[in-house]
Amino acid sequence: MGRVQGKVALITGGAAGIGKAAAMALAKEGAIVVFTDVDDARGSETLAEIRNAGGTASYHSQNVIDEARWQEIVATIKAEQGALHILVNNAGIGISSDIFSMSYADWQRQMAINVDGVFFGVKHAIPLIAASGGGSVINISSVAGLKGAAGLAGYCATKGAVRLFTKAVALECAQAKMNVRVNSVHPGIIDTEIWQKIPQGGVSALNSPGIPAGANAIDANLIAQVGAPLGYAGLPSDIADGIVFLASDESRYMTGTELIIDGGMTAR
Repeated sequence: MGRVQGKVALITGGAAGIGKAAAMALAKEGAIVVFTDVDDARGSETLAEIRNAGGTASYHSQNVIDEARWQEIVATIKAEQGALHILVNNAGIGISSDIFSMSYADWQRQMAINVDGVFFGVKHAIPLIAASGGGSVINISSVAGLKGAAGLAGYCATKGAVRLFTKAVALECAQAKMNVRVNSVHPGIIDTEIWQKIPQGGVSALNSPGIPAGANAIDANLIAQVGAPLGYAGLPSDIADGIVFLASDESRYMTGTELIIDGGMTAR
């Protein structure tokens, strides 16, 4: 028996990176996985990987800032699975820019995906989780939701919002006796494709002195050598392991708190 055997899990941004690792890990532990993304090609590839590994999964195209689409996804899960037990609000973006250069359009876009997307997920998925007998909501924040970083003020604002939103929703669910736990996960420097999307010079935004800026391809491990006390980057599977723990009954007495997986970044 898997640690989340028979539970239905919804994961946003599940086509790649941490979301993909979470989808695969939950499927391996027996969950019926429903994952969404805006990248349909990668979504199809991930779906094939999960099924080839013996997991049960389905994929749906979703832009998390579209509230109507959230309602459709949740309605589809209710119709096809009859229940929902786990929600992983993972979809997000990171824009590296000092606040004085950041356009309002970039500020709004990052806030919409990173914060509004989590709001819609919680608003529309938790009622079904509660009606299914309860479960777990896992919101993916960041170490940037715990400490500031020059050049990432906009991103820090979104991830800090996710952290406190998580706590407030956890209290609301507890007060309403919904049997729904709500926690946040705070990854540090994780070796994913996001590093390939940081513009030239954006490395300086990570507060990592000694790292050369301007590289076309940024090595997460090089950044971690300076930024993380353990001296190396984490893997998506490291975060997925934490997500599985929070999704399972092993964390039954945890709600409204943070699970920090950062190689010691926030310890100093």
